[in-house]
Amino acid sequence: MTASVAPRPAAASAIEIFARRHRFHWLEALPWIASVGAYFVFPGYLALGAQVLANILFALSLDLSMGYAGIVTLGHAAFFGTGAYVAGFLAVRGWHEPISGLFVAAAAAAAVGFVSGAVVLRARGLTLLMLTLVVATMLYEAANKATKLTGGADGLSGMVVDPVLGFRFDLFGKTAYCYSLAVLFVCWFIARCIVHSPFGRSLTGIRENEARMNAIGSPVFWRRLTIYTIGAAFAGVSGAVIAQTTQFVGLTTLDFNRSGTILIMLIIGGLGRLYGAFIGVPIYMILQDRFAAIDPSYWLFWIGLLLVIIVVFAPGGALGLAERLQRARRSR
Repeated sequence: MTASVAPRPAAASAIEIFARRHRFHWLEALPWIASVGAYFVFPGYLALGAQVLANILFALSLDLSMGYAGIVTLGHAAFFGTGAYVAGFLAVRGWHEPISGLFVAAAAAAAVGFVSGAVVLRARGLTLLMLTLVVATMLYEAANKATKLTGGADGLSGMVVDPVLGFRFDLFGKTAYCYSLAVLFVCWFIARCIVHSPFGRSLTGIRENEARMNAIGSPVFWRRLTIYTIGAAFAGVSGAVIAQTTQFVGLTTLDFNRSGTILIMLIIGGLGRLYGAFIGVPIYMILQDRFAAIDPSYWLFWIGLLLVIIVVFAPGGALGLAERLQRARRSR
C-alpha cells in the first residue's frame, strides 16, 4: 500500500498578504476619535482646527516623499502654493464648486511635481536639496510678478466658494473643520494603502539601500518620481483646502518658511511612520502659540531648542521615542 500524502497548504496569495498588511490596529483610530471629539470639545477653535488638519495633510504629503522614499527637499511649499493658487484662481474666475476644485488643484500640483521631479531627482545629496529650494523660489517669484493672475504681494482675494453638501463656510469654522477632516481622511486612507503595498515596500528599500534596489532590477528613478508626484498632489490638495476655507491666497503659501516649518513639524512627530504628521503638527502649533505668548520676540529660540533636544535624544521623533520605550518594556 502506498502511504497517502497529505496535501500541502497553499501559499498565501498576494491578496491575502495585502489584506494582512492593511489590517487596522485599534490605535489607528485614536487620531480620528480625537479629531471628532475636538469638534464638540473646542467649538470656539474650529477655524484653527481646520488649519491644523490641512497642515497635517501637508506634512503627510512630505512624509511620503521624504520619510518613505528618502527624497530630502526644502521646496515642498512649491506644490502647496500651486494647489492654493489654482483653487483660488478658479474660485475668483467663477468655478465655485470646491470638491472639483480640489481635483484640479491636485492635478496642477502633480504636474509641477512630475516636471520638476524629472529634473531634480537626477541629483543627490546637497545638490538635490538646493534644486528643490530653487524650484520653490522660482515659483514664488513667478507668483510675485504675475500680479494680474495672483494679486502679487497683495494676495488673491475675492474668492467665492459654494456650500459643501448644502453647508456654507461660516465664520465659526464648522463647515471648514468637517470639510478639512473629510479630505484628510480620504488622503490618509490612500496614503496608507500606498505605503503598505508592494510599491510602498519598495520605496522603503530605496530609502535604505538604493544601490541594492538597482542591483535587483527595481526602477528606482521612476518609483522615486512616482511618489514625488503623488506627494506633490497631496500637498496641492492641502493648499487648496486652506485657500477654500480661508478664501484668500498669499505669497506665504510658496515661501521657504512654510517648507521649513512643515519639515520641523514632521521631525517632531516622526519621519516615515505615516502618523508622525498627526502628532508633530498639533504639538508644533500648540507650542508656537504658548511660546509666542510667553516670549513674543524670541519664541523661535525655544522651538529651535526643542528641535535640538528631539534630534539628540529622540531622533525618531515622538513616535520613535514611543517605539523605543515599548521595546524597552517588552525586553524587561
